[in-house]
Amino acid sequence: MAGFGSARVSRRTLLVAGTAAATTGGIALGAATGALPVLTALAEAVGGVDPVIRTERVRSTARGTDVDLVTMLPTELPARNLPVCLFLHGLRGNARRAAPTGLARTLAKRVAAGTLPPFAFVAIDGGDNYWHENHVGDNSMAMLLDEIPRWLAQRGLSTDPFACAGVSMGGFGALLYARRRAELGRPLDAVAAISPGLLMSWREMSTRRAFKNNTEWTALDPLRNIDKLGRTPVGIWCGTEDHFIEGTRKFIRLAKPEVAYTGPGGHGDPFYRGVVPSVLDFLGKHAPNAAAQG
Repeated sequence: MAGFGSARVSRRTLLVAGTAAATTGGIALGAATGALPVLTALAEAVGGVDPVIRTERVRSTARGTDVDLVTMLPTELPARNLPVCLFLHGLRGNARRAAPTGLARTLAKRVAAGTLPPFAFVAIDGGDNYWHENHVGDNSMAMLLDEIPRWLAQRGLSTDPFACAGVSMGGFGALLYARRRAELGRPLDAVAAISPGLLMSWREMSTRRAFKNNTEWTALDPLRNIDKLGRTPVGIWCGTEDHFIEGTRKFIRLAKPEVAYTGPGGHGDPFYRGVVPSVLDFLGKHAPNAAAQG
C-alpha cells in the first residue's frame, strides 16, 4: 500500500457519556519530584470537531499474518511528517478497539483549538503475547520496530514514532517498546501506560500464557527492568480498584515517573476515558514540531 488512497475512511464521534464522566475521578499530574497535585478534570467536552480515522489491512512479515493498521489523524490534511504516537491494545483486543473512548476526538478538538501540538495516533493488531515473540514467527515487537517505520513513511507520517501509549497489556507493551528503543539508541520522547499489566507474581502472569516461563517474563517485565527505560519520560495512570494497582504503585515508587495518577476506578473504559485529557497533556508536552520532522 503506497498511501491513504486505498484506505477505508471514517469519521467517528466518540462521545464521553456525561453520567459516566461525572463519576470519574480527578486527574493528577505529577511533576518530576513525584508530587501528585489532584486536578478536578473530567473527560473534555468533545463536540464540533471530527478526527479522521483510517483502517487498512497490511501484511506483517514479523507476525506472519495480515493485520489492521488504524491511523487517527487530527485533521483531514495534516502536515507531512506529522509526529506519531503508537497506541497498543490490551489482551484480547485489536487495533480498531485500542483507543479509549474520546481519545481521537479530543485530540482533534484540542489541535483545532491550538491547545495541543498536532500529532497522530497509530494502532496495530499485536495479538495476545504481551507485545513480544512468545511463539516463533509471531513477533509483534519486531513489527513495531522494523515494519511500522516503513508503513508510516508510505503514508507521509514521521517514520520514527516519538511516543508510545497503551492500555493494560498495551501499557506493558508500551514500556517494553520504550526500553527497546532506548537500547537501540533511538529513545522515545515519551511513553504513556494506562492501567499497565504489571503483576507481582509469576503464578498470576502464567495464567495469561504469554511467556514461556518465569525467566522470560522476569527478563521482559518493565517492573523488573525499570533502569532499562533510560531517561525516557514516563506517564502512568491506574484506578485504585484495578487489579494492576499494586504493580503500578510499585512502579511509581521505583521509577518516579514524570506523571503519575492513581484514583477511583477499575480496569475498563470508564476509567480510561476519564484520564484521556491528562494523557494528551503529557504526550503533547513531548511532541516534536511537525515542521521540524521534514
